[in-house]
Amino acid sequence: MFKFKPMSKDGIYYLPIEDSTAKSVADFYDVDPFPNYELNEDKLSLTQKGNKNQLTRKLKDFIGLNKSFIEFGSGTSQLSNYLAIGTNNKIFAFDPTESSLRLGYNFAKKNGIKNVSFVNADIFDDVLEEKSFDFVWCSGVLHHTKNPDGGFAIIQKSLKTNGYIFIGLYNKYGRFRTFVRQILYKFFGARLIMIMDPYLRSLDKRNAQSKIDAWVQDQYKHPLEQSHTFDEVLNWFDDYNIEFINSIPSIDSLDKSVSFEKNAIGKGNFLLRLFVQLKMVFTKLGQEGGLFIMIGQKKS
Repeated sequence: MFKFKPMSKDGIYYLPIEDSTAKSVADFYDVDPFPNYELNEDKLSLTQKGNKNQLTRKLKDFIGLNKSFIEFGSGTSQLSNYLAIGTNNKIFAFDPTESSLRLGYNFAKKNGIKNVSFVNADIFDDVLEEKSFDFVWCSGVLHHTKNPDGGFAIIQKSLKTNGYIFIGLYNKYGRFRTFVRQILYKFFGARLIMIMDPYLRSLDKRNAQSKIDAWVQDQYKHPLEQSHTFDEVLNWFDDYNIEFINSIPSIDSLDKSVSFEKNAIGKGNFLLRLFVQLKMVFTKLGQEGGLFIMIGQKKS
């Protein structure tokens, strides 16, 4: 699985991070790990939470059993732990921030989840063997790196032929509302953002201070952030012989459900893709940060 033998640090595979950019991002999330676990979270409550989310529930069904899956930029590894529960899949949670991984590892250990391996390393160190995984997931990560397309080039190498890759990025158009709030945050601080941000408004302020701090930190204080378009990711797919399967939101702009099956109209055309991205501004996806996901299948 690894190109060279990693060290083990209290149950976590550890490969020293030397890059200054990766270190700065890791230090940033060390303050408020994102997303954090609920107070008294256990295996049952995590499963219930994952099952309520259409995306994570369908992802778990799509993966099936006896597969290998890696989550690049797993943070506190809630997704990895959820996908491991009740399956025989080999799950890898990969992140540069040790304190975030430690939360995930401690949760897995406490709840008897034994099929997750935790890896503290930098994507750009390229430490994994090629064609190791049936599924590669990387959402909310590459847009916080020094070189997103270079990062994609590295992570796609670990995908098996006919395996699936899921790439989640901030959208250049769909994130418009967050861009505006980021400017206002610089001038007026968190009090105004608490009123304007739909996600923050939805939280119970009495019991969610850690979630509030983590969200503000991630959305409004991040030291490194970029945004991308559908067409950029499609170009990445073309460069590495990855067939476009589908997107969230759907590239046909009509189907609002989450689907990992091949889109009947394929990639659509530039104007249709642009329309879908502009439309994100007025949807829940645009309200909560403008994240989109592109799904591809490795052909060779």
